[in-house]
Amino acid sequence: MALSEAWLKSKHNKLSEKSEEKTDRDGMSVRVSPKGKITFQMRFRYEGKAARLDIGTYPLISLKAARERVMEMRAKLEQGFDPRIIKKIEKQAISSATTLEDLFTQWYHSYCIKNKKNHHEVKRSFELYVFKDVGKLPADAITIHQWLSMLEKLVEAGKPSISARILTNTKQMFKWGIRRQLVEKNVLSGINAKQDLQITKNKTDRTLSDEEIHYVLKAIDHSRMAPKNKIFLKLCLCFACRNGELRLSEKKHFDFDKRIWTIPPENHKTGQSTGKPLLRPIIPEFEALIKEAIDLSGKSKYLFNNSGTNEPMGSSSPIALPYNVMQWLRKNEGYDMLHWTVHDLRRTARTNLSTIAPPHIAEIILGHKLPGEWTTYDKHNYLEEQAEAYKKWWDRLEVIIRNDREN
Repeated sequence: MALSEAWLKSKHNKLSEKSEEKTDRDGMSVRVSPKGKITFQMRFRYEGKAARLDIGTYPLISLKAARERVMEMRAKLEQGFDPRIIKKIEKQAISSATTLEDLFTQWYHSYCIKNKKNHHEVKRSFELYVFKDVGKLPADAITIHQWLSMLEKLVEAGKPSISARILTNTKQMFKWGIRRQLVEKNVLSGINAKQDLQITKNKTDRTLSDEEIHYVLKAIDHSRMAPKNKIFLKLCLCFACRNGELRLSEKKHFDFDKRIWTIPPENHKTGQSTGKPLLRPIIPEFEALIKEAIDLSGKSKYLFNNSGTNEPMGSSSPIALPYNVMQWLRKNEGYDMLHWTVHDLRRTARTNLSTIAPPHIAEIILGHKLPGEWTTYDKHNYLEEQAEAYKKWWDRLEVIIRNDREN
């Protein structure tokens, strides 16, 4: 007579004088110890000899699951494999499985550092929000429910950009791991930040007016903002650069003899596809700000470092700077500004450059790729033309400040 859940429950943890065995179907049976411990077993013959294999204990494994496991092992037996060896191999695979931290470490050093200019932020995000929950688990064993729960909590906590960053990099990491047979699957391959986490990127066309530029520069000069942050904002406005290019810049990238700032390919957006650095001229007016930043950064190799470390300024550091400026203006000048971001300084500079420089020079200053076959045949660096445009932009900033002072 086949086993039943009712029979198993009646024997579970019930004391008896001796062990008891009861057969089921397909070669499965159970052994009940005198203390009521129930063990599912598989009976089979291998190379002419009778053998048994423990499947698991009730109720940690259900009757249905035990039967399915026996059928799985019988299929292996039919193929010529010894079920006892199969179980040992499976146990060894579990004990030697690649943990998420192991997978991340290998991916980070082999791929991330070489290909991602923000690799420091990627590593920090995983250390703060991922490893504490699932870092020690086998990477393949982490369910999609665990991943989504973790990512959704970050969105609810007001950190959608961090959630999106972790999702993007985890998908890339698993894809990398699959190619190297470190993991077998990527459970997040079909997950989309916008559709599944309701994360949307807010696009804006915000530019600062001349009046707003005046007040921003006034706040930068007179507020209690850290001196290095004041210089950072001014250089973002003057160079029209991406703030990441400035955050990751090293002192050695600035050649004051040749008056050139070299942004290596890994530090700028188009460098990933072109493999070439960006070259920006250093006019005298910018040079003084850069040298002041060098003095403030101490022994760090970076122009803008996290205080007391040799790490570059973090990607989240510039986010609060516009808010600090607006707060100071509201409190000290009674001037209310519409919200703006550090990236809006780049857009503001580009808008002004349209009136003082040819379009292609303005685009080269921004580090954009020129249309068509332009860059294929034109290898001129346009440093002199950029310097001329920068000087006109600096002069315009001086006029904006002077005119507002006179008014």
